[in-house]
Amino acid sequence: MQVTETLSEGLKHEFKISVPASDLDAKADAKLVDLKDKVRLNGFRPGKVPVGHLKKVYGRSVMAETIDQTIRDTNTQLFSERGFRLATEPKITMPTEQAEVEELLSGKTDLTYTVAIEVVPAIALADFKTFEVEKPVVDVTESDVDEAIKRIADSNRTFAAKGEGAKAASGDRVTINFKGTINGEAFEGGTGEGIQVLIGSNTFIPGFEEQLTGIGANESRTLKVSFPKNYMNDKLAGQPAEFETTATLIEAPQDLAIDDEFAKTLGLESLDKLKEAARERLAAEFATATRQRVKRALLDRLDEAHRFDAPPSLVDEEFNLMWNSVKAEMASAGKTFADENTTEDAAKEEYRKIADRRVRLGLVLSEIGEKNKITVTDDEVGRAVIERARQMPGREKEVWDYYRNNAQALAQLRAPIYEDKVVDFILELAKVTEKKVSREELYKDDEAEKSAA
Repeated sequence: MQVTETLSEGLKHEFKISVPASDLDAKADAKLVDLKDKVRLNGFRPGKVPVGHLKKVYGRSVMAETIDQTIRDTNTQLFSERGFRLATEPKITMPTEQAEVEELLSGKTDLTYTVAIEVVPAIALADFKTFEVEKPVVDVTESDVDEAIKRIADSNRTFAAKGEGAKAASGDRVTINFKGTINGEAFEGGTGEGIQVLIGSNTFIPGFEEQLTGIGANESRTLKVSFPKNYMNDKLAGQPAEFETTATLIEAPQDLAIDDEFAKTLGLESLDKLKEAARERLAAEFATATRQRVKRALLDRLDEAHRFDAPPSLVDEEFNLMWNSVKAEMASAGKTFADENTTEDAAKEEYRKIADRRVRLGLVLSEIGEKNKITVTDDEVGRAVIERARQMPGREKEVWDYYRNNAQALAQLRAPIYEDKVVDFILELAKVTEKKVSREELYKDDEAEKSAA
């Protein structure tokens, strides 16, 4: 075998490889000898078919298998000897001319091909004991508990009809019948009867609820609104519409006593038990937010400590996935880059930086996991599948079957589990200091990101 490196440019390499025809022929003959005891041909007793006859019958297919196996074995040996870790599948270029292919399959010429690869760079891992990470800690206050219970009470509030002649106000519930038109023509889904609208809930088309303020029972109005540009129905998105609306019932929210009786309507023994449940839920929410903040800070630290050139093809792949998603979301929302105070070129540059960071961090986390023998067990993946199934009551079997029959979906479940285990490994080595913060401070970064989005 003869190997010549024809390209060495950064993480990209290309080799020209030549394997003598005599080596191929010897390997093919060995396969034929092995085949001799397995095939059944008319006129020959089992195991007595001459190899020469087998070569006439199966020679071309056996040689094709031999060539394929030789290429795999040769590439594996080449990459192993040079310590290459491939970023992507190798690109192999074979002879394509019919005459060359015939010569090769008949064993009359050497196998010559090229293999182009892109490799993962050597990654020098940082000393994680030098990492310092701040962990924000929030105590659940009585005020937090009271606010949580008030939200629960608001969502369970009852309504009662207002007196004769009463008008609807913000916070009231109005039952309506309506018929919508666009340019004077009715449209699918534009009519409704007995629909309850809570004024101020912002659950209907912008402007719809506000125009019900002041309406009385059995009163009719024409509500003029425009469907949002990102409305789920493309035919209606951005369209001005009119709704001939009649209110049939005006109801006001009733005072709700937050006491033991209220707690019992929620299936709890007492108000104290309700407060205890609310406190536990808030503590879990704060713990999740804290974990996200700590993980984000640690990933930032890993990014700073590991600067290297990421494989371009992996960055391109990650960028394309992100960019296609961004374009689809913007098209759905009817937005342009100008609406986001940027340009397409500037946005592409920003997302390419994000793609580069994701790829590098992915490689770093993989290197840490590999060197420290961090793995994800089948039991851990199984528990993740069960958790997903629990999130879809009534469809548990459907979810279970989906993951059982979809290796890629299972891999998507395994990836975040692996990442979290590597993060936990680093945090055990790093210096983590706790800092008491307010609830507002804990969620500050998340709110800032939402505002910028």
